[in-house]
Parts: sequence; structure tokens; C-alpha cells
Amino acid sequence: MAKEQLKELKQAEKAEVASYFNGMGFERWNRIYSNSDEVNKVQRNIRIGHQKTVDDVLSWVAELGDLETRSFCDAGCGVGSLSIPLAEMGACSIAASDISAAMVVETKRRASDAGLDLSRFTFHTSDLENLKGSFNTVICLDVFIHYQQKAAEEMVQHLCGLSEDTLIVSFAPYTPLLALLKRIGQLFPGPSKTTRAYTLRESGIISAAKECGFKPIRSKLNKAPFYFSQLIEFKRV
Repeated sequence: MAKEQLKELKQAEKAEVASYFNGMGFERWNRIYSNSDEVNKVQRNIRIGHQKTVDDVLSWVAELGDLETRSFCDAGCGVGSLSIPLAEMGACSIAASDISAAMVVETKRRASDAGLDLSRFTFHTSDLENLKGSFNTVICLDVFIHYQQKAAEEMVQHLCGLSEDTLIVSFAPYTPLLALLKRIGQLFPGPSKTTRAYTLRESGIISAAKECGFKPIRSKLNKAPFYFSQLIEFKRV
């Protein structure tokens, strides 16, 4: 496929993701990432799996110490599942961004309802490609599912450029079994309910980070029915 065609495809997929998460997707995922009982079994399991990933990240972040002096970038903040507890733990500043304006508004609303000091947050609508700034820690959870392998590796390198010392990412890992499940439509909801979803090869993600001077220091695979997420923490060397 020609370079121009690839660019057009990426732009089309990005527009599709933004449209989905500003409409039907926002309603669906806002409900999943809440305490609502109005979720089906699949959605409940996704909620459980995602919370495992968030809890692991918070545990790792707590080990960094001196959170009151550390800045964080929550790239793809969703409805604030990570940003809000980071603030509650005492993080100095948190840049919460998402491709969906609706998600960003909901994150701000939830942070306000939690009684948090909103001056410690910056909220903005942005895709990963256009994120700018410098942060002690950059975190991107369950966003790469919308990126094919090469694009995901490019995004890892872009996020490395924003991080002063720590990068934490998660993604749906490629395995022959998950590839099969995805092909027969058992891993992810149908096309009427979601955008395209991609599994990624861990070796490519690690290689991309290493090229930017980051090495993996620990990882964990979180699983729940209909949820698979490989979590990796990188440190600048």
C-alpha cells in the first residue's frame, strides 16, 4: 500500500475512533467504567480487567515516591479511571487528554465531584500524535488497541519523547489464540458496537522503546473474560 494511502487510512481510522467515543462509544464506556449495574456480562468483565490494570499502575507509581513533585501525562484518559486516583494519591500535576471531547469533559466532572483541586489538572482533547510537553511519567493504558503494529510503535516512541524518566503502556498482546478469537468475533464486540481492535506484538513495542533509550523493567499480563492487557513499565537509561 502506498504511503499516501496508508496516511489516508490512518486518518480515516482516527476519525472513526473520535466519532465513536464522542457518541455511542462514550455512553457505552462511561457506563462500563462506573458503578452502574446496567452492564452485561462481557462489559462487567472488561470493567474488572481494566481495573486490574489501573490498580497495578497505581501500585507501581506509588513506588516512585515523592508524588507531590512528579508530573504525569495520562494519554487517553477516558473518563478519569487513572487520572483521578493519581490526584488522590497526591500527584503534583496531571495532564489528562483524550481524543474524545466527551471523555475529557466527563473526567473533569468526575474529578470535581470527587472534591479534587482542579488546578492540579490540565484537560485537553487530543490524539496521541499531537500530545506535547515534558512529564516525569507518561502513562497510556488500553489505547493502542486502536493502532496497528507500526503505528503503535511510532506512538511508543512519541510518548518516550514526552517522558523524562518513566513510561507505562498497556496493549492487547498478539498470540495465535487471541488472533483466532478475534477473527471469529469472540474477543471484541461486533462492528456495530465498537471500532476496529488490534493486537500487538510485545517485541515490537519493547524494541521501539529501546530505540529511544528506555528499557523495560517489569511487566504483567492482566486477563478477564473478553479482556487481555499486557502492561509494561519502561525506564529511561
